[in-house]
Amino acid sequence: MIVCVIGAGYVGLCTAAVLAKLGHETQCIDKDTEKMIRITQGSVPFFEPGLSELVAEQREAGRLYFSHTMDDCIGRASIIVIAVGTPPASDGSLDLSAVHAVVEKLSGLISSYKTIVTKSTVPPGTNEWIEQTLLDNGVDHQLFDIVSSPEFLREGTAIQDSLQPDRIVIGLKRREPLEVMQELYQNLNAPYVVTGFAEAEMIKYASNAFLATKISFINEISRICDVCGADIVDVSMGLGMDHRIGPHFLRAGLGYGGSCFPKDLNDLIHTALSRQIEPSLLQAVQKVNETQIDVYMQKLIAALEGDPPHKITVWGASFKPQTDDVRSSQSVRLLRRLSETGYNVHAYDPMVRPALPSVTWHHQMYDSVQDADALVIATEWDAFVQADWKLVKNRMKGKLLLDGRNCVNKHTVEACGIRYMGVGRT
Repeated sequence: MIVCVIGAGYVGLCTAAVLAKLGHETQCIDKDTEKMIRITQGSVPFFEPGLSELVAEQREAGRLYFSHTMDDCIGRASIIVIAVGTPPASDGSLDLSAVHAVVEKLSGLISSYKTIVTKSTVPPGTNEWIEQTLLDNGVDHQLFDIVSSPEFLREGTAIQDSLQPDRIVIGLKRREPLEVMQELYQNLNAPYVVTGFAEAEMIKYASNAFLATKISFINEISRICDVCGADIVDVSMGLGMDHRIGPHFLRAGLGYGGSCFPKDLNDLIHTALSRQIEPSLLQAVQKVNETQIDVYMQKLIAALEGDPPHKITVWGASFKPQTDDVRSSQSVRLLRRLSETGYNVHAYDPMVRPALPSVTWHHQMYDSVQDADALVIATEWDAFVQADWKLVKNRMKGKLLLDGRNCVNKHTVEACGIRYMGVGRT
């Protein structure tokens, strides 16, 4: 099949590379000319394990192409995938201007039948709007079908998630485009969930909201464990063994971040409020996440027993390991709070060094802890989990480790003479 993917951001570029691997001739379009030039030269604009290699492989195979204009691609393609960004707006809703611009552009280019697939995360009602806008702009209803096929990619495992999905969600009005989508995804072994537009849109939102709820739930339980003398690691393990609950997303820590959970939860809350529904549970999930940094700050301040300045080293800036994404990163929020409190803040991350006021970045992990009064793990990179704790202890001036992700073996650390502290740990 010939596919045109519009948008070369995280979702668009990963989708285009995977569709090419599935055997389709795929052209990825983005209006950012400089970005397209860098990608064609082999420079992927963000870190995702395996993506650079996959892009190079599919370009070499002659199945993946890049361009900054839609005009050449739309005429040839039978499938058009909308994968442009939908960033958060100031009121909590999503900024759909990029989607609107694509639809307006498509209105003047469609002259033969197209299956138009929405991959961008969009609120309920958007695919109906896309269909009606094309009709209002004079596109014959026989020349297109709209399909909502939301993505469920996790940063750090996006290629694996694309090739081995848990399910494939297809939202449509007519059954005919289903065969097209099955051909598009024919090499994927996953069950299909076939629904209408609104249901497909809501599945994406509900999935992310539920996972965010699990994270905030276990973080609130960790706070209770802290005052009851219970260890949250054991509690989480016991919870996760219940098949009705499952073990995933039950690790207590600083909270969730990234490009999906905060944005999608905000927009779902905004959607509910705009329709006079009070989403009390979702608002509570959001509040727990927003205040989780406060819990760790209070623990740290109390443990240091004195006013700043203290030298605090933070390991981690990306919102999770295996990515360079710092959007809505709880690690970055913590770094800012430490600086604002007056601490002398030093930091290390294997992938990123965001520009933050009063934060000194290091290129070497162990150099960053030299003479530090305390070390905070804010992102659970493998290098941090497997650190040489004897070396860390020898380089530090103090001996406090605040584990913001409950990722380090407490007994291993303490055996090296370091004081281990978390939330909900005994």
